Amino acid sequence: MIDLPKEMPAENDIYKTLLESTKAIPWKIDWSTLQFTYIGPQIEQLLGWQPSSWKSVEDWANRMHPEDRLWVVDYCVAQSQSGIDHEADYRALTKNGDYVWIRDVVHVVRKANGDVDSLIGFMFDITERKKTEEELFKLQKELEELSFKDGLTGVANRRMFDAAIETEWLKARQNQQPLSLIIIDIDFFKEYNDFYGHLQGDDCLKQVAQTLNTVAARARDFFGRFGGEEFVMLLPETDENAAWLIAERCRQALFKKQIVHEHSKVSQLLTISLGVSTMIPAPGVQHNELINRADKQLYQAKQKGRNCIQSA
Repeated sequence: MIDLPKEMPAENDIYKTLLESTKAIPWKIDWSTLQFTYIGPQIEQLLGWQPSSWKSVEDWANRMHPEDRLWVVDYCVAQSQSGIDHEADYRALTKNGDYVWIRDVVHVVRKANGDVDSLIGFMFDITERKKTEEELFKLQKELEELSFKDGLTGVANRRMFDAAIETEWLKARQNQQPLSLIIIDIDFFKEYNDFYGHLQGDDCLKQVAQTLNTVAARARDFFGRFGGEEFVMLLPETDENAAWLIAERCRQALFKKQIVHEHSKVSQLLTISLGVSTMIPAPGVQHNELINRADKQLYQAKQKGRNCIQSA
C-alpha cells in the first residue's frame, strides 16, 4: 500500500478511494529494494495481472514488449537515479498475451538528504491514442507518396525527380562515379492525341509509363514523368555505354507493346526518341547541366528522324 499518515485514517480512506476509482493506475516503488509497495487494483482490469503479482521492478520489466524493454528500463533507471521526474510510453504485456500501450508518468520522491526514497506514478492506457497516431502517420505517408506520384500514370512525378537528381548528384560527386540521365519523348504525341482523342491519349501515356518503368531494374534507378509526354530515367553509377544499352531496352520494350499510331510520321506504331547524357560531377557544376545535356541529345535524336537514341 502507499504509505499514508496514520493520524488521518478517514482522509486516507478517501484518498485511497479516489486513487482506485480513476482510470489511471497508481503505483509506488521503494527505491532501496526496488519492490512495489503498492499498485492500484485497476491493473488487473487493464492487463489481467493481479496486483499481488507485481512484486518488483523485474515484474514490470518482464511484462513489457521486448522491443521497448531495454531502452525504457535504461531510461527510467537513469532518470530515477538522477532524481528527475519523467515519463515513458511502452507496450505492456497482458496476461492473455496481447499488448496495451502504456504511458508511465513517474515522480521521484527524495529524502531530506537528497537521496532517492521512492518512485510514485501513474500508468495510463494510451492504446487508442497510439492507434490514432499510427493512422495519422500512415495517412501522412500516403499523402507524401501522393505528392511525389504522377496522378495520371502512377509513376514518380517531376517533384520526385528533382529531389532524386539532387541526391544522386551529390553522391556521384562525393564518390566520383558516373551519373547518367535519359530523357524520353513520345514521337508525334500531339498527332496521336488529335487523332485518337485525349482519353486514349491518357491511356497511351499510362501504357508507356508502365512499360518503361519495368526497365529501371536496380533499387536506385529512378523512372518518372518529366512532364507532358516526356519521361526521365536517372541511372546512378552508370557509364555512357551502359546508359545507351538501357535506353535501347526502353525503345525495344515499347516496340514490343505494338501500340498503333496511324498518324506518326516515322512508323505505324508508337515510338520514342531518347537523349542520353553521362557525367562525373565536377566541383562547382550543378545537376542542371546533366539535364541540359540530355535535353540537347534528345533534340538531336528528333532532328535525326526520331525513333532513335542520341548520347554524349
